Amino acid sequence: MEKTFPWLVTLVVLALIALFFILFGIDLLYTAYQITEPFSFVMTFFASNLIILISATLLLIFVLKIVATIRKSKDREE
Repeated sequence: MEKTFPWLVTLVVLALIALFFILFGIDLLYTAYQITEPFSFVMTFFASNLIILISATLLLIFVLKIVATIRKSKDREE
């Protein structure tokens, strides 16, 4: 448990950062729909979707690693 605690804290911090970027991407997507110029809309739209996609993937990876670390530490205790 001693070594898993700093690793879990690191994963939780990275998951929170990924969540922040998901929210930032959603806000950017909302902003894209308020742009009237077509080229700027398309560029902002695809940029926001890329930010959301990468952040959601990283969040999923971090959550799966957190779950795996918790399960592994529980198996060691038993």
